[in-house]
Amino acid sequence: MSAAALVDARENVVMTRTFSKIYGLGALRVGWGYGPRGVIDVLNRIRGPFNLSTPALATAEAAVRDRAWVEHCQTENIRWRQWLAGELAVLGIPSDESHANFVLARFADAGEAAAADAALRAAGILVRRVANYGLPAGLRITVGDGPACERVVAALRAFREEQG
Repeated sequence: MSAAALVDARENVVMTRTFSKIYGLGALRVGWGYGPRGVIDVLNRIRGPFNLSTPALATAEAAVRDRAWVEHCQTENIRWRQWLAGELAVLGIPSDESHANFVLARFADAGEAAAADAALRAAGILVRRVANYGLPAGLRITVGDGPACERVVAALRAFREEQG
């Protein structure tokens, strides 16, 4: 069942989306929600009167209309996500199947994940530790463009070589 269908089927479900990933507008803090009329009415009554600026709204509207850019970003994300997962696997770092803009890299244990995170940070690369999500041996690595993905792999290759 799709998220929209779930919203349509229930009175207590709201679907939200952000413009920060596929549209690249994270700094604008723009998003949208779809839900039952009564829930949306309450949200509209409690929100601030000017919760988004005119430039933020105009930018979000332009982003939604630019379907060619979204399709390009989706294609590039798929390509680099598959490449990144494949290169991590070559290094002995498996990852879960992903359909998102990140891969969940799995290390041998929490200590190795922490050491890999430290090595990435030393290389100027920030990833997300996911121990608080019950995945102590995992790192959430965002799929960037080609050079960004290549930097991640190079840093993890160097990390593996240092481990011996």
